[in-house]
Formats: sequence, structure tokens, C-alpha cells
Amino acid sequence: MPYKKYLITGLLVWLPLAITVWVMAWLVGLLDGVFGGLLSGLGAVLPDSVMPMLERLRAVHGLGVILVLSTLLVTGALVSNVAGRWWFVQWNRVFTHIPIFKTVYTSVKKVSDTLFSSNGNAFRKALLVQYPRSGCWTIAFLTGAPAGEVAGHLAGDFISVYVPTTPNPTSGFFLMLARSDVIELDMSVDEALTYVISMGTAVPAGAPDPADH
Repeated sequence: MPYKKYLITGLLVWLPLAITVWVMAWLVGLLDGVFGGLLSGLGAVLPDSVMPMLERLRAVHGLGVILVLSTLLVTGALVSNVAGRWWFVQWNRVFTHIPIFKTVYTSVKKVSDTLFSSNGNAFRKALLVQYPRSGCWTIAFLTGAPAGEVAGHLAGDFISVYVPTTPNPTSGFFLMLARSDVIELDMSVDEALTYVISMGTAVPAGAPDPADH
């Protein structure tokens, strides 16, 4: 029946948009909730005369997102100059001396610096590796090279890679492989991530489409 075909086709057209809108609405609601909690905390310590203004701010939908983006932009601009970097060093020094908290903060900071630093190699190169066994190939991303005690136990040229899971690439596996066992791909990281998330159905631009064979 053509109706079933039309229904599935229509679903495929609208589903990506619906999921995107749902995720964005959830994110806006989450940030608005955090901002609303902050306003409630301020209302508890500020005079009653400012309560009407706080309530008006609380009613502005999406203001939390705007404030978060503004804070990120201002922080980035400040840290880009000498005075801002000095304050950033003092900030890190305080947080790295708080018991228990410093363990989480230091670990997250190292990961974020590795992933997002323009000077690092993390997620700058898409790879083809054999996983979970020889003869099975999957997409991976270069994250660096083994160091310290680990490197001392590895003979030869090894690299560190991250193998994402499908369709959720935020979880995956960390592997150390011989460079000779890895194939570097010409596709960009964005194309490789799209390829992983789509479970191989979204062929990167310029690559031959398997459907043509």
C-alpha cells in the first residue's frame, strides 16, 4: 500500500527536525531552570523591592541561554589578555587545592584542554582501525600518544585513539595501537562523526556511495 510508504517517508523527513527541536527545547528549559534557581537565591538575600524585576527576568524564556553564551564570550575575551590569564591562573590555583573537588576539576580540565586546545592532536584526525578484533574495521579518532609509564612498556611507535559507539559517540573505548596498524582517513572529523552517528548510512562527500556498487 502506498500509504505506508508515504507515512514512513514523511516520518523520515520530520523526525530529524523534531528530535533537534526537542533537544534544543530541553537545553533551553534546563538553562532557564538553572537561571531561575539563581534568581531565587538572589531573591532570598536581596531587598523585597527588587523582587518584581527578578520575576520579570524569570518570565523571559531563553534568557538563561543568552546569559550563558554571553558569559562564555566575555570570559573568553578576558582570558585572551595578560590580566585575564593571571586571574585564570589564580582561579585554577584555588580549585586545585580543594580536597575531593580538585580531583574531579583537574581530571575534567585535562580532558577539555586536550579535546578543545588548538595546539593538541585530539580529534583532529579520523582513523580506520581494526576493532573489536582483527578483520573488523571501525572509525576512530586520534587523541595523542602514550606517555609516562605506559609508554615505557610499549615497544615501537604507538598512538592513542578513541573508538566511539553508535549512534551515541559520547561513549566509547580508549585504545593504544601501533601506528602501522592504523589507516589515516582524508575525511574531516565532522564527516567521520556523521558517518558513525548515522551507522554508516550518511556517506561523506566525495566518497563512493555503496549503493552504486
